[in-house]
Amino acid sequence: MIRGDSDAEARRRRPPARPAPRLTLDTPVTYLKGVGPARATSLAKLGITLAGDLLRHVPHRYEDATTVTPIAQAAVGADVTVLGRVIAKGVLPTRKGLRVFQAVIQDASGMLEIAWPGQPFLDRTINKDDWLLCTGPVRFFHGRRLQPREFVNLGPEEEGTGEGRVLAVYPSTEGLSVRLLRAMVQQHLDALLPLVQEPLPAWLIDAADVPPLPDALRMVHRPTSVAEAMRGRSRLAFEELLCVQLLHRKANQVAREDRGGRAFANKRDLTSKLRAALPYTLTHAQVRAIREIVHDMESPRRMHRLLQGDVGAGKTVVAVFSALLAMENGAQVALMAPTELLAEQHARSVANLLAPLGIAPVLLTGRLGAKEKRAALARLAGDGPVLAIGTHALLQSDVAFANLGLVIIDEQHRFGVEQRAILGSKGVAPDVLLMSATPIPRSLALTLYGDLDVSVLDERPPGRQPVTTVVRSESTRTKVFEFANAQLDAGRQVYVVYPLIETSEKIDLKAATVMYEALVAGALAGRRVALLHGRLPSDERDVIMRNFRDGALDVLVATTVIEVGIDVGNATVMIIEHPERFGLSQLHQLRGRVGRGAEQSYCILLGDVGAEAAERLGMFAATEDGFEIARADLQLRGMGDLFGAKQHGLPAFRIADPLRDEALNETARTLADRVLRDDPDLEQPLYAGLRQQLTVGYAKALEYFRVG
Repeated sequence: MIRGDSDAEARRRRPPARPAPRLTLDTPVTYLKGVGPARATSLAKLGITLAGDLLRHVPHRYEDATTVTPIAQAAVGADVTVLGRVIAKGVLPTRKGLRVFQAVIQDASGMLEIAWPGQPFLDRTINKDDWLLCTGPVRFFHGRRLQPREFVNLGPEEEGTGEGRVLAVYPSTEGLSVRLLRAMVQQHLDALLPLVQEPLPAWLIDAADVPPLPDALRMVHRPTSVAEAMRGRSRLAFEELLCVQLLHRKANQVAREDRGGRAFANKRDLTSKLRAALPYTLTHAQVRAIREIVHDMESPRRMHRLLQGDVGAGKTVVAVFSALLAMENGAQVALMAPTELLAEQHARSVANLLAPLGIAPVLLTGRLGAKEKRAALARLAGDGPVLAIGTHALLQSDVAFANLGLVIIDEQHRFGVEQRAILGSKGVAPDVLLMSATPIPRSLALTLYGDLDVSVLDERPPGRQPVTTVVRSESTRTKVFEFANAQLDAGRQVYVVYPLIETSEKIDLKAATVMYEALVAGALAGRRVALLHGRLPSDERDVIMRNFRDGALDVLVATTVIEVGIDVGNATVMIIEHPERFGLSQLHQLRGRVGRGAEQSYCILLGDVGAEAAERLGMFAATEDGFEIARADLQLRGMGDLFGAKQHGLPAFRIADPLRDEALNETARTLADRVLRDDPDLEQPLYAGLRQQLTVGYAKALEYFRVG
């Protein structure tokens, strides 16, 4: 038998190929044309395993090729979008050792040099004859040069340049370029869109003023303009925000109604005495927060409230009013802080506040001697109201409260859920007040902490002088330290902060350890200077901070280990080197270490920074509003896991941004309340699609809805 006959016989014996399943949104991507095993593996890394996942893989930005500037008209100083074919490329070194990838692109009108400093790896992904769409400023550097802010490699096919279109730029991964993903989506979009059903009731779509889901998906994947793409995105963002708001609102409802607590009576005995004894007037924000807390504590439902406020906003005195309300009713209170220094600071400040009332708090930390600890434990185990202030020592098994009615946790993000639960378990359903010094815009706080009620302190107490903040260049270093020495001569104290502990070969930055030696031998010679960073043993750090607090040190050279620290009222100067290396919120926390006394204080941002960083730091220097700074910082850096979202059970947002989508988030919150009032468990057929979305996307959180 000849070979051809053998092949024909083998084909006859082979079982017929299995027909591809009917296309649905649940069809595995391996059945889509052009997706083999290798591409399916790469798609899985992006969370794309089903055909419907491809529709939900939304572009993270768009390039507008509808307004391309001819290269000949790209003038120096202009910000343009140009489109051209790569005719030359290469990597050039500079005298400073920086390697710059350069490409020359050409269109029908002329040529233009494109440069990517510090990105030599692009030489492996950008090839000659590729078409590049580049957006950025044109500058003069031995001729015209554009340094792209954004760019898209459209590949070598001229008909694929996309000129005149809005180009979607998708999150990609190894083995799947943006160009390939875009082609894959476009290839299957027309077949998949008719399969999409709107899960939300029509009244919700109308109330939110967003397009139906099929239209929205077409808008995000095949937009006619960037504005249309953003409108489509708003529909997908709204769905995410609505689902999260529903889960949080339901969780809050269940927490408040199913977990009974105790109802305290507002006797206005100790609280009125404290208010009369205060040497200052409470701010409107403090009064509002106290009123909200009192309302919670009077309710038979267990309080679960977050008190968040800016640096120096007066959270401690609000917490003390809360404690006194519980103590008026014969209950005990536990205030837990993350460090011994912070616990000791709270104990001192609270003792001063309560001295006119004849009340002394009990301090419980790991530093207590055996006799002191026995006395503290005896007070907690005995009858009568008491305010205990401590660290993790409060969690120890030998710490027993006779009648714990209120738990207050400072810097709550520093404690895990289990630790907070242990303290709460030492009483019978005590009310819980969490405190945070990280200012978050209220709308974002209500989303991130949706299972809590939120009180916000957004005013500074009267009498606190604003901190003078300035940006100074490296050339003024001598004058800056002359000013610091003048403050030291006047009896004040100084912080000097660096972003690194030790020098690095990869980053050209001053480091705390090296600069400590240089300052002691130079600008701060003769001063009592100490070095503080996170690699020191905790006991050694505590000793240094206590010495600085007590005035035994003049200057503290440190890293951000002091970001959330103790109050040193005598410290009036904060010098921050390489300020561009810090986030705005981090700078704000560092600045909050000064200005805590009666003297005028100063924050000096020292270093040579680029134009973009200078603008950012200038904005920081112009305001002390931590909420405004947090908003700007989040817009610049993104949320990340900054606020411990995972710890609070918040599902990650793929499309929505509660800060950028603030108005949409407010709408989602309002409509979520309406939905739950209409159908608390989403049992009506009207909400079947919404319930399905929650089941698919937020299965772990559905315990709030008691769904098995």
